[in-house]
Amino acid sequence: MERLPRIEQYGLIGDMQTSAHVCDDGSIDWLCLPRFDSPAVFAGLLGTQKHGTWQIAPASPPPGRSGSEAEAKRRYCGDSLVLESVWRIPTGSVRVLDFMPPRDGAPQVIRIVEGLTGEVPMVSAMRPRPGYGSVSPWIHEVGGRMVAEAGADALWLDTCVQQVEKDGAIVSAFAVAAGQSVAFALSWCPSHAAAPDVPDPEVALTETLTFWQEWAQECTYDGPFREPVVRSLIALKAMTHGPSGGIVAAPTTSLPEEIGGGRNWDYRYTWLRDASTTLAALLGTGYRQEAQAWRRWLLRAVAGDPENLQIMYGITGERDMRERELAWLPGYEGSTPVRVGNGAADQLQLDVYGEVIETLYLAHQSGVAHCADTAVLHQRLVDHLAQRWQEPDEGIWEIRGARRHFVHSKVMAWVAVDRTIRLAEVGALDVDLPPLVELRATIHHEVCTKGFDPARNTFTQSYGSQDLDAATLLIPCVGFLPPHDPRVIGTVDAVRRELSTPDGLVYRYPTRGKRTGADGLAGDEGTFLLCNFWLVDALALTGRLGEAHALFEHLLALRSGLGLLAEEYDPVQQRQLGNFPQAFSHMGLIQSARLLHQLATQSSCQRGTVEVPAPRSTSRNTLQTCTSLTPQHA
Repeated sequence: MERLPRIEQYGLIGDMQTSAHVCDDGSIDWLCLPRFDSPAVFAGLLGTQKHGTWQIAPASPPPGRSGSEAEAKRRYCGDSLVLESVWRIPTGSVRVLDFMPPRDGAPQVIRIVEGLTGEVPMVSAMRPRPGYGSVSPWIHEVGGRMVAEAGADALWLDTCVQQVEKDGAIVSAFAVAAGQSVAFALSWCPSHAAAPDVPDPEVALTETLTFWQEWAQECTYDGPFREPVVRSLIALKAMTHGPSGGIVAAPTTSLPEEIGGGRNWDYRYTWLRDASTTLAALLGTGYRQEAQAWRRWLLRAVAGDPENLQIMYGITGERDMRERELAWLPGYEGSTPVRVGNGAADQLQLDVYGEVIETLYLAHQSGVAHCADTAVLHQRLVDHLAQRWQEPDEGIWEIRGARRHFVHSKVMAWVAVDRTIRLAEVGALDVDLPPLVELRATIHHEVCTKGFDPARNTFTQSYGSQDLDAATLLIPCVGFLPPHDPRVIGTVDAVRRELSTPDGLVYRYPTRGKRTGADGLAGDEGTFLLCNFWLVDALALTGRLGEAHALFEHLLALRSGLGLLAEEYDPVQQRQLGNFPQAFSHMGLIQSARLLHQLATQSSCQRGTVEVPAPRSTSRNTLQTCTSLTPQHA
């Protein structure tokens, strides 16, 4: 019987243009080439081995998911994206290094097997299946090199050991003794093009380690959670498309939010919201180059058409992301449908304006140089928002039901206007201030009047709704109301009371099981990890620093053994759910770590010991500190 790995059993390697998922049994089960959003050449993650895998593992017992007794201990090599797996069997031990070199040319996956002790028989079995597992390629030898060709794709596999074609796979059986090494290099190129150069694996390893370690050293965070913060930053950098500056929400599609359910979406695109909040985390830890690259990406993607702003684009600014289903893939643990493309691209999500403008504001606060073209775009975005903010929308959670007046959307519209006013007040933006000041007050009054339930002392998900929404936890974080306001404290308490699990984690909003809920979907889902980091922030800001620390430590314990987080967590089955790794989750971790460190430092300076801080005021200085530390989305 084929073993079904859990999502958290996968490690990530990547080259900042695409990535691969490596299971703890030595199998690469997901790889899209040459880009994040290209069709997968290994799609076993969403099906079976016949849909494409590449396993390197000890041959005794025989490798595979049908009962191999060998187990690998894994870690990343220092602050890098080079994955190390150490296998120990009775006859000896080996180390496998998996990585993708940052590239200018052909994308490559390099796997180096090093003998540590004794002698270990090994097998490499690469079963390429381009087109998301739908195509069996033509496998043949060219000049002593093995190549698998199908349509536009050519996969070249180079190694020093013998390779043979067997049942649609390229197989090598070999042994590695102590001190010996065998390297495999998989390179992609268009099938009509000349063969790519044979890489030097050792040189590529040195260059890859150097790149990541030098990049990680630029991190300015020096608090007590540096290890998880740096690991999360590396994950975010890995999800950045280097040539364009676009950032994917996650490098996978259709990993389910409920095992066996239909909440399966393609996240391999650049959401303005996700990218903006990811950049807020990068800016807050000293990374400005990524913000400059994303700002150029934003100008190209939106172009001269901000009135038709999309909430997401392709990683190089493409606008067409039509959604379709891949019926031949059975889905992760039978979770169908498997989707590519994303129909949410056509939705109206008013909060996006706030997240984009907040990021432009933070970039200015972080010293990113002024850009006249961005200033023009900023003004046009605010003008358009002023005309549309009173409309219902699909909101942050991209509902597929009727549009609503979501409280979070209105709050983020307020943020867009507020940050525009702030930039204008310091001379960074030329706008007519009085109408914007009036608009800011109007939005604030409407949200507090129509989006608040005085009987329960809580903000609700939408105007007139009884449902709650964890997105309202952001109200004190973005400065809409001060943390000590009774309405803020009441909202935090209500979310914990009505959306929480027995172990204190929270869902993002109520679902209805088999009945269709407010989001237009049937089925349930796990607890949304970013919402739980928002809860950490809200608890800390409202003076409950001890509870915030306890929840944060609990969330850190939910990370995989390699420090990675998916989108959601199932507290019943105690497993990760959703696309993996998820930029939102890692961004939330970084921002919460920064906030907890700053509040603890402030408290220590004020009292001589680390104590729970007093409620914070909404003076301009406090408000700026708060908004520069916390995220804006889901």
